[in-house]
Amino acid sequence: MKIPEQFDPIRPFEPDELPDVFDRLLQNEQFSSVLAYLYPDVPKEALAAKMHACKDNLDFQKTFCYGFLVQLLARLSKGCDIDIASLDTDSRYTFISNHRDIVLDSALLDKLLIDAGFNTTCEIAIGDNLLKLPWVKDLVRVNKSFIVERALSMREMLMASKRLSEYMHFVIAEKNDNIWIAQREGRAKDSNDRTQEAILKMMVMGGDGSIIDRLKQLHLVPLAISYEYDPCDYLKAAELQARRDNPSWQKGPMDDVTSMQTGIMGYKGYIHYQCADCIDSYLDTIPADTPKTELFRLIADHIDRQIFAGYRLYPNNYVALDLLHGDSAHADHYTAEDKAQFEAYLKGQLDKIEMEGKDDAYLREQMLKMYANPAINQMGL
Repeated sequence: MKIPEQFDPIRPFEPDELPDVFDRLLQNEQFSSVLAYLYPDVPKEALAAKMHACKDNLDFQKTFCYGFLVQLLARLSKGCDIDIASLDTDSRYTFISNHRDIVLDSALLDKLLIDAGFNTTCEIAIGDNLLKLPWVKDLVRVNKSFIVERALSMREMLMASKRLSEYMHFVIAEKNDNIWIAQREGRAKDSNDRTQEAILKMMVMGGDGSIIDRLKQLHLVPLAISYEYDPCDYLKAAELQARRDNPSWQKGPMDDVTSMQTGIMGYKGYIHYQCADCIDSYLDTIPADTPKTELFRLIADHIDRQIFAGYRLYPNNYVALDLLHGDSAHADHYTAEDKAQFEAYLKGQLDKIEMEGKDDAYLREQMLKMYANPAINQMGL
């Protein structure tokens, strides 16, 4: 397939580009250290041969990423599953989801789609703010990621958004692949998941026809991702206090790397992915004369409701809600042991936070909100 040159700066690598990229990665000391950590008993030459045996990106994912995720889940979760009853494994979709973990949200979806019988995974939207290291940028583009460009001027942002949208339409219509994209830029630090209208407005910069037509061409599927425990909860709480204390606070160059490592290597408990119906049929119910100013909010609200309904709530969500409100209104959803375990977990996570002017009460409240908000949103439907 001939891919338009305009997509070259943002698209994943093509199969014919992989050998050179593999060589570049294997020559990088940091990447070599990662390989040595993940495969301590395998000679680098054997890993290099295995990489070069991969004929395309999906082959690389199945050879290296799938097995890694299986082992990771065995060690750091109680299990991970997906409900795709509403989908056709022969069709292609744009999964738009809440965002908890920088790396695993999309990586686990890829694994689960393979398990569910899809013959492909997803192309993954990833912000260039996470790609400061050249070898990381190479690796994610091997792993079927396309780049969302940020920190641009207004004019540059419009051009980049149009190219991004056109590429997404190209992936669905021409490459016959799926897409994963977060419902908002960055993770919702308080787990109060809301779809940004700007994401939908970007999506309709490509495609043909009306706004509804263009969204239908992407076959959007709201996806709810539920982790029983978020290993990055204490990092998110610390960031919320840092921003509260200093509105101009900016993340350091290693903060995202720390979040990636913590999210991957931390304990997650149960993990569930819930796919709602593709919204194409819902889009057909929207009156044609709906003002554009209302249209995107209507669609965003629908996606939000589908994600809220799809949450799998765990005992700790209800415990957090009652602790936040200082009552026991939802005690029928958990045991005394559940509550004691979550409070001990909470204390352990808060103890990990080291920062100047540490505000324990505020940090605890923010962590409680992270676990309570999915329950609050689902109950509010």
